[in-house]
Amino acid sequence: MKAVRWSLGFALPLGAVLAASAAEPLTIERLSADGWEIAGYTGTFDNRSSLILFRKKDTRYLVQCSILYDVTRNPRVITNCYALH
Repeated sequence: MKAVRWSLGFALPLGAVLAASAAEPLTIERLSADGWEIAGYTGTFDNRSSLILFRKKDTRYLVQCSILYDVTRNPRVITNCYALH
């Protein structure tokens, strides 16, 4: 019984991690549709990348999106959004 309890204690957090990684990634379009507002914006010196900071009323964290434009890649625009807790 002790081995079963140990394996369940290991499997439950592992399942949560796998479910989180399978979740749909954040996108600027989805954030905008869900009511997130732009809280800040900055571009870089060479205009190849930008950072956008989003906030939502009654939410205790922010979401930051980095956008990279690179003509040598396909697709040329790469967006990465993540929560800042």
